[in-house]
Amino acid sequence: MSEQAPTPPARQVLLQRIYLKDASVEVPQAPQVFTRQWTPQVDVQVGTAAMPLGGSAHQVMLSITVTAKLGEEVAFLVEIHQGGIFDISGFAEAEIQAVVAGYCPGVIFPFAREAVADLIQRSGFPPILLQPINFEALYVEHLARSREQNAAAAAPSTVQ
Repeated sequence: MSEQAPTPPARQVLLQRIYLKDASVEVPQAPQVFTRQWTPQVDVQVGTAAMPLGGSAHQVMLSITVTAKLGEEVAFLVEIHQGGIFDISGFAEAEIQAVVAGYCPGVIFPFAREAVADLIQRSGFPPILLQPINFEALYVEHLARSREQNAAAAAPSTVQ
């Protein structure tokens, strides 16, 4: 009788919930900003954070800040924190980091983009469509940069 190796558990990433944790809009120059020609300089900042919730559940938070300026004055500032709860199973611990940093933010992003666009439009401004972001590529780039920095820090320095 031959003994078979146990089958590894199936890999699964299940979206349990998407939620808007926080949203804010500031239009500090209203109503005068609406009388000016609309040629803004737009700055978009995106950040992610992940936290285990116990068991196989993980929270992933996507933070987006959009600032539009007319010259030096802020026309509007929109900030949102869009969260997701994911059930992640069947992955090695090191792989889970790649899932929560690369895959999960990509799932959350369309919801965050919609929230940002809605808040901007409801504030009386023309819509701004955030371009897609490849979070997996950004994660790989982050890992490569970390390895380079660690290698540089570990390399013996030569003193002359």
